[in-house]
Amino acid sequence: MIGQRRSEPDSEGAARWVLIELGTQRLHLYQANRLLSSYLVSSGRNGVGEQMGSGCTPRGWHVIRARIGANQPLGAVFVGRRPTGEIYSPALANRYPGRDWILTRILWLSGLEQGFNRLGSVDSMRRFIYIHGAPANVPLGLPASKGCIRMGNADVVELFEAVSVRTRVLIER
Repeated sequence: MIGQRRSEPDSEGAARWVLIELGTQRLHLYQANRLLSSYLVSSGRNGVGEQMGSGCTPRGWHVIRARIGANQPLGAVFVGRRPTGEIYSPALANRYPGRDWILTRILWLSGLEQGFNRLGSVDSMRRFIYIHGAPANVPLGLPASKGCIRMGNADVVELFEAVSVRTRVLIER
């Protein structure tokens, strides 16, 4: 499946899908071959890779397994995929300096390529690979995450509303 840039049409016509280009740190939302929107992101600071515990961003075809956080406010803090009731602020960040901030919305990814990004020690879902919101002071446009795809909070809300469970996501260099 790697190198294939389009998902199959769904019952309503051409499917929406997401392309994440790690080289440019951009996420693109497509309807078939038509670009709908493009966003600046931040991927894993340790580069690309599929191994559990690597801190790398996995490549290949994925699917959105779950959409988490509908109707949460901008800056809502998530721990273990559950909203804590907190809203991100510099004061909160000072209180928890080591926290990996997962904010606003979560799109949880599951790999589709057995042995590459699915099952065993390379399973993206079991690695908890997400597309999620990040604090405004987190740099976008360069690899800096722990393996997930970080986005601006307003951008992740817009993407969240445009995709559904089972939307395909291709992550490539």
